[in-house]
Amino acid sequence: MGIDRRFSVLAAAMLLAGAAPAQPGYSDADFTHVPKLDAHVHANVDDPVFLSIARKDGFELLSINVDYPDFPPLGRQAQIAETKRAADPKRFHYATTFSMKGFGTPGWTERTDATIDAAIAKGAVAVKVWKNIGMVENDPDGKRVFLDDPRFDGVMRHIADRHIPLIAHQGEPRNCWLPLDQMSTENDRSYFREHPEYYMYLHPREPTYETLMAHRDRFVARHPHLSFVGAHMASLEWSVDKLGAFLDRFPNANADIAARITQIQAQSRDDYAKVRAFFVKYQDRLMYGTDLTQNPPDPAARAQNPPAIDDFAKEADDTWRSDWHYLATGGSQHVDAIEATVKGLALPRTVIDKIYYRNARRIFRLGA
Repeated sequence: MGIDRRFSVLAAAMLLAGAAPAQPGYSDADFTHVPKLDAHVHANVDDPVFLSIARKDGFELLSINVDYPDFPPLGRQAQIAETKRAADPKRFHYATTFSMKGFGTPGWTERTDATIDAAIAKGAVAVKVWKNIGMVENDPDGKRVFLDDPRFDGVMRHIADRHIPLIAHQGEPRNCWLPLDQMSTENDRSYFREHPEYYMYLHPREPTYETLMAHRDRFVARHPHLSFVGAHMASLEWSVDKLGAFLDRFPNANADIAARITQIQAQSRDDYAKVRAFFVKYQDRLMYGTDLTQNPPDPAARAQNPPAIDDFAKEADDTWRSDWHYLATGGSQHVDAIEATVKGLALPRTVIDKIYYRNARRIFRLGA
């Protein structure tokens, strides 16, 4: 019996037994040829390099504006996003945000709705809320503001009515509340060691991790018709089981994996099968992202995070290729942040296509 004939018989037998032939995965050589979308970046410099490396590596970009003091003012972020979108509208997309200035005062909801509408009219495809809600902002009475505050309801209904997703970064990695020797990755350990002002373990009067997650969960439950995207694995990066439970509980929620790949690798080092099964099971709910940030340097900002990068194109290319090698292939690589060599997940092509491209296109309503 010839090789082709034996293969056909084997395939037929597998189909009769209810099993399809194993789908071949992607390789490193496929990287530039497969459509991809990095659904979490910050393009805060009026410079062509980000779009240039994205074109070279086959990426579309979703740049997210954030009310963050280490970023340019919100108006400048918007100008840069609109300029880049005009330069390449098929490749560059962006999310708007809103200021918390005046929150809790008359007219804040109406002013915020108008700001969002103006950004949507100029091409914004989502709205971002940041961890300053819950960790920084106080209302006019000096009370800490959390995301499930009813005073957000009008704005959130408006976003839902416009069929625009809300991207929410709530809290920090759970490591931020743990002793240094209990943190799961060296990059978190070194950052919080060097920046104690942001290390919540040293500030017990601030809200706990559990408190922030409870407020976030109540918010998602409060707005079941709002398309919700949990940035950074919905701050459940430490446990794919917990993130899976969150996605099970909230059918309107999805998550990106931006800046949390080492947390995933730490878990797959310990239980490879569980992590791979998580990506397969939730293949329709996850989006690839990196948090790559091209930001103007600020020498006065001691804690600028992410830090300014000297060779941004190389950093982006290295990050994208390393993540592809881990998610799409079965090859191994050493990960300094967890001081271990980890095996790639070798996810099926259909899963990679969704996580890297199709889910973001669908969730952010970017067309077929």
